[in-house]
Amino acid sequence: MARRKKEPDSKNRISSPEEANAYIAGAGQVVEEPITLTLEKNYMPYAMSVIVSRAFPEIDGFKPSHRKLLYTMYKMGLLTGNLTKSANIVGQTMKLNPHGDGAIYETMVRLARGNESLLHPYILSKGNFGKAYSRDMAYAASRYTEAKLEPICAELFKDIDKNTVDFVPNYDNTMLEPTLLPASYPSILVNSNVGIGVSMASAVCSFNLSEVCETAVALMRNPEHNALETLKGPDFPGGAYALYDENELEKIYRTGKGSIKLRAKYQYDKKANCLEITEIPATTTVEAIIEKIIALVKAGKIKEIQYIRDETDKTGLTIGIDLKRGVDPDKLMQKLYKLTPLQDSYSCNFNILVHGYPKVMGVYDILKEWTDFRIDCVKRRIAFDLDKKQAKLHLLKALGKILLDIDKAIKIIRETEEENEVVPNLMIGFGIDETQAEYIAEIKLRHLNREYIMKRLDETEALEKEIAELSETLGSERKIKNIIIAELKEVSKKYGQPRRTQFFYKNDIEEIDTEDETPDYQCTLFISQSGYFKKITPQSLRMSGEHKLKEGDFITQEIETSNKTELLFFSDKCQVYKSKASAFDNTKASDLGDYIPAKLSFDDGESFRYMVSTTDYEGYMLFVFENGKIAKVPLKAYETKTNRRKLSNAYSGKSKLISAFFIQENAEVMLRTTNGRAMIFNTALLLPKSSRDTIGVQVMTLKAKSTVEKAFVISEETAEQLSKYRSKTIPVAGSFAKDIPDPDQMTML
Repeated sequence: MARRKKEPDSKNRISSPEEANAYIAGAGQVVEEPITLTLEKNYMPYAMSVIVSRAFPEIDGFKPSHRKLLYTMYKMGLLTGNLTKSANIVGQTMKLNPHGDGAIYETMVRLARGNESLLHPYILSKGNFGKAYSRDMAYAASRYTEAKLEPICAELFKDIDKNTVDFVPNYDNTMLEPTLLPASYPSILVNSNVGIGVSMASAVCSFNLSEVCETAVALMRNPEHNALETLKGPDFPGGAYALYDENELEKIYRTGKGSIKLRAKYQYDKKANCLEITEIPATTTVEAIIEKIIALVKAGKIKEIQYIRDETDKTGLTIGIDLKRGVDPDKLMQKLYKLTPLQDSYSCNFNILVHGYPKVMGVYDILKEWTDFRIDCVKRRIAFDLDKKQAKLHLLKALGKILLDIDKAIKIIRETEEENEVVPNLMIGFGIDETQAEYIAEIKLRHLNREYIMKRLDETEALEKEIAELSETLGSERKIKNIIIAELKEVSKKYGQPRRTQFFYKNDIEEIDTEDETPDYQCTLFISQSGYFKKITPQSLRMSGEHKLKEGDFITQEIETSNKTELLFFSDKCQVYKSKASAFDNTKASDLGDYIPAKLSFDDGESFRYMVSTTDYEGYMLFVFENGKIAKVPLKAYETKTNRRKLSNAYSGKSKLISAFFIQENAEVMLRTTNGRAMIFNTALLLPKSSRDTIGVQVMTLKAKSTVEKAFVISEETAEQLSKYRSKTIPVAGSFAKDIPDPDQMTML
């Protein structure tokens, strides 16, 4: 439940002294309401505002911030004018976008040619605009750089002044701005767009302009057209290679979701024995790649590299990698593809605003929505032209009427005593309406001749023919589509460019076995009751004395194994933390060791319980609970394909854990209770459960208020000596223990 102060209802304002007194009496009271209602009233409007007004692109391909900036530049005359300082543009844009000059300039930088973020930049830039492929290459301040609109922007604003799109007031009602731009090509697919909203995100990759236009045309002519035939795949501004996976591309084209694998382009300079990376995936940066390679070299996982440097300059991106003698450059690149961001994936999520609502769509649906949007734009443009021509024809018809008697028109004007009576008198004299009469009255005296009027009337026939054609086109969707198709072909011809991103195929992928460079040697692992861990080599162990431990602490486990073993550390909060012996430094017995809860970042208040060492995840975990139940869980249940470091629900938390054991095969286990009973059984009686947090099987039936207090894994010899406590079935109550030696005196496993 949410608690809030009582406030007057905004829909029912206080309108009388009685209501005011009632409100004052309840002022400061805290009322309860469901949290769902609070979220709906207070959080949902914010979430929708972020999604609709900031984060996601619309069908014209732009977020509001992009559209406001480009429209401002258009109104400044920067489509055909000269370059101007970026600071001027930013200042003018603040009339539409009040979010501050920093945010506006960042938007402008990404749209600029100099930044190389877009396949077809919208802003022609001069100066340092940074680089999309570099994290550290900062752009210059707006007072130093200059910009104007690229020629392709003419297609974005085509006929915007002909009522093709709706206009709304800006934030302070001083001017109007378009809700969408009447883009004459599917810009939503031509330039990439990424946005993060509330609870949802959008990531639209870029496609080749010519291929997009060709696909849009093909789908208008045949809705059953296979887009893969014309739209080969994504085309990124940074080039690189994309994996041609027809099934994945079909999934993206149909659903708008999927993943595209990208890999860098390289060339080998044999003379210098140097690899040169010239194009990288759009999802990474030069610095991220270099840092990762350096880390791998330092870790000893890559030994073929002698030196790496960033050679990026004005001519473009280059990463130089000097190789050691005898290194196969192609094999090294396959290894780097596997271990570094030189190969990465672009996750597609085509989440686009359609009529104010976010919608995930594939390429087919996006092009259909864009076609519908464009049909509406063209219809509105035709209707606008039709109205203009009809208005002109209406005036020309008035000229036709006065042509019959020009002298009469002159006489009416001359004999009218008052100026405001001229128009009404012309209307009466020639049977024309007020608009026509105003037009006649405004004709200059020099134009009141037969030649001028005849020239104007010659336009009437052509105008009537144009009006008929426009009316016919307006009523025919086929003809409107033909207009859109012609415009798309013109855009493709004028602005199309060759693909930058080429393809590689599955048979180009070489499976390189990245050898485990972890040194393998024998070692002994120790861990104390409080969680201090030591890894000691045999040589160091032979020379060691007693273990250094904190007061009251003692060694609980000693395991002889190798440096490549995997380790599982179980905590008292039903969690297991995974690591490797190689992740710990070699120590001596005289060292205190690594404190596991701190080393592995245990949760607050979490303590260590038990350690397991394994190389193959064979064997079982036994969890003994105080309620007499024991869970037998295969160690395979803790094996993960991904490199996960922490697993929750490692065992059941429904009863207190008394002991945890790892057994390779079946073993003899002894249980003792608080009321002095004991029993021994073989774990073969327990069926393993694949669920890690299984509650287990009842092994001992407990008397009132008694619980299991101790559990031991004992040797077969010890079990034989204490055979009277052995049970061949479970559960059992056990026998009273009188002659059982102390656990330290028994032969344990």
